[in-house]
Amino acid sequence: MRFPAAVFTFLLCCCYSAYSIAETTTSPEPHFKVSIIAEGLQHPWGMAFLPDGSILVTERPGRLRIISDGKLQAEPISGLPSIVVIGQGGLLDVALHPDYQSSGWIYFSYVTGNGGLIGTEVGRGKLKNNQITDWQTLFRLQPRSSASKHFGSRLVFDRHNFLYITLGDRGERFRAQDLNDHAGSVIRLHDDGSIPHDNPFVGQADKQAEIYSYGHRNIQGAALNPSTGKIWTHEHGPQGGDEINIINAGKNYGWPVITYGKEYGSGEDIGDGTHKKGMQQPLYFWVPSIAPSGMAFYDGDKFPAWQDNLFVGSLKFQLLVRLELDGTRIVNEQRLLKNKLGRIRDVETGPDGFIYLLTDQQDGKLVRLEP
Repeated sequence: MRFPAAVFTFLLCCCYSAYSIAETTTSPEPHFKVSIIAEGLQHPWGMAFLPDGSILVTERPGRLRIISDGKLQAEPISGLPSIVVIGQGGLLDVALHPDYQSSGWIYFSYVTGNGGLIGTEVGRGKLKNNQITDWQTLFRLQPRSSASKHFGSRLVFDRHNFLYITLGDRGERFRAQDLNDHAGSVIRLHDDGSIPHDNPFVGQADKQAEIYSYGHRNIQGAALNPSTGKIWTHEHGPQGGDEINIINAGKNYGWPVITYGKEYGSGEDIGDGTHKKGMQQPLYFWVPSIAPSGMAFYDGDKFPAWQDNLFVGSLKFQLLVRLELDGTRIVNEQRLLKNKLGRIRDVETGPDGFIYLLTDQQDGKLVRLEP
């Protein structure tokens, strides 16, 4: 069901993020309104825009839904593989092949396993008559474990059609420093799942050739910067220390050896502090944690004042963060929609130039920001 376009309208207000790298400044901003496009989604996680104007939405409990002509279709799309729904795991992200019009491939990340051992997996299929067909499994995290958290997982293609898969450390933190373990890494593959010959650890003993970068805690946001073509990610810190990073081949992003976060409960330091030779510093970080999820650069035409801004959803504070950039520096942060919509799980710039959000709730919503 589609609701009236203007659900609420309000003036954006600036809030200070006292512990992030950049200072928050005040500046005039446009009004916007929020339209509810669909509701009744059960913990929606990711979305993708089809050429005919329909929108695919994943629900963490394992269902793939489609919104056509502004209406959520009652029947889920069938044909996905068996999915394990546990803790933070289930059906996660969805992405279209860059040449979807010709190839028809749709990519999915999800949790699966057997014998109590589970992990993130990525596959692809084609949508025909409300069913996913021609299924191919492209990647399986190894080794699997029984942990029920920190699965990642976002899917992003770059300009050369390489597929990037973001993975969490599975709650077993030192796995992120083990190059013979996929956990806590960013994976880079060809679109058919094969391993690029120039991946940084190809041909090296006791190292997984799919790994592109490592030392990550739990990446739930990733996007291609349209200005530079680089992959940007954000990841959950523990008690603080959420990070934004630019992903580069073979680099170690430090978790859990260095972090701006603290141990839960005790508040004690983790690892060796915040800096260490050979480990990357984040481009930006939050203390306290905002629990980021979803990430998109704005490159549409509906909000000219927001061109090239970076948008990040916050689960913890139930808001949308807008970040202004000067090249690769984040120079301003603004917090929007606080306690207006709930936990924001995903953020995307639609092909129509509007900004779309998914709310992570039992009765989750797809909403659209409009001028």
